[in-house]
Amino acid sequence: MKKTFSFKHPKKKRARIADAIKHELKKYIKRERNKKLPEDVDFWDFDCRFGATEASSDVIHVSEINKVISEADTEGLDEFFLEVLSKPAKRTKKPVEEKLEKSEEQEENFLD
Repeated sequence: MKKTFSFKHPKKKRARIADAIKHELKKYIKRERNKKLPEDVDFWDFDCRFGATEASSDVIHVSEINKVISEADTEGLDEFFLEVLSKPAKRTKKPVEEKLEKSEEQEENFLD
């Protein structure tokens, strides 16, 4: 989905429009995740970009979509560009070093 969203509407309030945009994106992501996965693939991943215009858009993570929409609303942007493209992905194992560091941190926090 590549789309330029607008906060302008003659009868609707800005906050309701922001909620409607978030809801539309949530439905889109859910619909894409429910599609059948190809062979040897674990899940659907998403490439996302956000910006005031398509040319000035930056890469963001899927979990940041609601946050950037809220920020665009509070900054007073009249419109913004958002791109969400699904792609098949395969899960990777975390390196053993990271697991050891996390377990050590948990032990340290337990002693505090």
